[in-house]
Formats: sequence, structure tokens, C-alpha cells
Amino acid sequence: MMNINKGNRMTKLSSIASKARGLHKYIVDHPKGGENHPNAKVEFKCGDIVNTQIQCANGETILLTHDVSSPRPYNLGFRIQGTEGVWQDFGSGGKNQGHIYFQKEMNHSHRWDDTTKWLTDNDHPLWKKYGAQAEGAGHGGMDFFVDHAFIECVKRGVEFPLDVYDYASWYAITPLSEKSIMEGGQVQNIPDFTRGKWNTRKQVFALNDDY
Repeated sequence: MMNINKGNRMTKLSSIASKARGLHKYIVDHPKGGENHPNAKVEFKCGDIVNTQIQCANGETILLTHDVSSPRPYNLGFRIQGTEGVWQDFGSGGKNQGHIYFQKEMNHSHRWDDTTKWLTDNDHPLWKKYGAQAEGAGHGGMDFFVDHAFIECVKRGVEFPLDVYDYASWYAITPLSEKSIMEGGQVQNIPDFTRGKWNTRKQVFALNDDY
């Protein structure tokens, strides 16, 4: 959505973390754990919730939340906000769960609309073609499409929609976030792994229905 590394890039980040309580509580409360369990003495360094704000070269911001030990129904918490509206994933499973709001189409009603019709009418051709096969593949079917795209790119000898530059950019977030937290939320610069080519590389992700 942000055209990262292909017309845009992440430039800097700042992270803050809550206290670490969830994993200790899980160990102590678990039937096989308890106060005397060896892991109950472990001092966990990662806070239960880490919020990282990322700045992009084209002016967008990304709020990334790492929260893997707090109890809640399964929800990846996706949200995209623009000048015309917002989509928020509130569901615990299924690709049509959530709410959507388009300001003009909904006459400034300030009321959420169900996503089912919007996502069905505007679904990507790949979802329409392989949706049934993707069911049960993991992460709401996303795992099927990741594997399928990789295999098709290898077979055809074409560019991968996600490549080594994306891989490096994603994995740089963790050590940079750790450094920012240790420095009290100080801003950290994110390296340009494309060495300036991000500004001219063609965006292919989610645009080609051949994958």
C-alpha cells in the first residue's frame, strides 16, 4: 500500500515499550509452571507491547505494534487511513471481517459500513480465481498466495513481488527498535538497502494477476 522500496521507502523510526509482565504470568499460571519453575526466574527484556512509529519518504507514517503475549481473540489489527476514508480489521478470522468508511460515499454519516460487499465487489482477481483453494492455507489464505507467487515467479523467470530489499527492510526494524527503546525512544535512521534505486523501481506488488 505504501510502495515501499518501489517509489517510496521507510526513512526513520522511534519505538517505546511497555513493561514486561505477560510471559511471566503465563509461566506462573500454567499447569506445568508455577512460581518455582525455572522459567519463572527469567527476566524478560521485551515489553508486552512495543509501539514503533515509522516515517516514509513520501510523507506517510506506519504504526507497528508488536504484541504477542497479551490475551485477545486473533486479530492482526490491520488499518489503512487516507484522506477519503478508512478500513479497519476488527475480525478474528475471515477476509471479509472488519469495518470500512468512505466519507463521500457515506455522506459524512460517521458510521461504519460492513466490509463484505465492498471487498466482494472490489476483490483482487487472484482472490476470485484461487479463493476456494486458499481456504485453510493459514493467515486467512495469505500463505497460499505467498507460496503461489514464489513458484510462479521461479517458473516464469520474472521479478518477485517481494524481494531481498523488502526482506532486509523488514528485518532491520527489530534491531533498530531495540536500539530506540534502549535510548528512550530516540529516532533511528533506517538504511536505504536499494542504494537510491527505490525512487525509480517499478511497483509490481498486488498489481499483476498472473502470479
